Amino acid sequence: MRIGFDVSPLTTDHAPGVVRATAGLAQALERHAAQANGRSELQPFKLEIVRLAPEPGEDLRAWRQRRLPALARELGLFGIHSPVSAFPWRGPGKRLQTIHELPWRHGARENADLRHRFWAALGSRRADLVIAPSAHVARDLGRRAVVVPWGRDPRFADEPPPGAVDEVLLGRYRLSEDPLALCLGAVRAKKNLAAVLAGLAELRARQGPRVHAVVTGPETADLRRDLGTASKLGLARYVSTPGHVPDEHLPGLVRLAAVVPVLSRSEGFAFPVLEALASGIPVLVPPDSAQAELAGEAGIAVDPDDPASVADGFERALRERETGRSARLARAESFTWERAAASVAELWGSLA
Repeated sequence: MRIGFDVSPLTTDHAPGVVRATAGLAQALERHAAQANGRSELQPFKLEIVRLAPEPGEDLRAWRQRRLPALARELGLFGIHSPVSAFPWRGPGKRLQTIHELPWRHGARENADLRHRFWAALGSRRADLVIAPSAHVARDLGRRAVVVPWGRDPRFADEPPPGAVDEVLLGRYRLSEDPLALCLGAVRAKKNLAAVLAGLAELRARQGPRVHAVVTGPETADLRRDLGTASKLGLARYVSTPGHVPDEHLPGLVRLAAVVPVLSRSEGFAFPVLEALASGIPVLVPPDSAQAELAGEAGIAVDPDDPASVADGFERALRERETGRSARLARAESFTWERAAASVAELWGSLA
């Protein structure tokens, strides 16, 4: 069974979470195929993954709707796996669609345009299979979808690799020695940095522990607006913006954090939650969200619209940073790319 895997998110502009999900699943499926092929006890059919990507500068829509169907014929593909909601509408073979999230159902404007709504509404009726990374998204979709959670990056762990010293990052990024609230990629409005700032202001007002927010990611208009809010709240000296942080530094920064708040208005999976859990670090999540589903009982649920609730969450995180470590690590253990790949391979087999 030859499956064409659309890896266009790796070569064109897509959200960081989509890029990571595409890379992680494509690599895991290739490993799974190599290990399972020829072993009937693992997989009763032979699976081959063929990566498909547009040429540099090629129009993505034209490539997907014209070139991909032609490739399906030329390569004799059984089907095309799309890691996003858009896929070739016509052409031979089966179609697997991925719905990452439906942000418009939660008041988020990012990726809420008519094109995304079209693919969520009509694409899922045309696709032979639809997968979602969480039950939260499947419930939002309101029709058939198989939940396939993504996996963790093994670089995120509770101990640094041999010879690595996480503390050097404090100096490199000029970070405070106060407890750090690490807000990964919270430079877009949907990430709801404003809720974190309101919680920190409440924490200061009640003379609670001093917590320093660290916001990673490039400068954006949304970030500038939130920094203006921080200044009005008297928090300017308690917020650091190191900008883009290389991937190799992120695991160390997470381990240095006292807490990782992920209070986004809309998420389909939320890799920062899994990264915090895998590092043994407390994570703040909104109730009834994909973040809360992912964290399970190992997360600390807070109301993002209530600064007192967020402040309570920060205080609890500081108290439980060590005592809750084992529960967080255990929770993260169940989310692996190998498990995701096995689930997807089984789904393709069900279509054969």
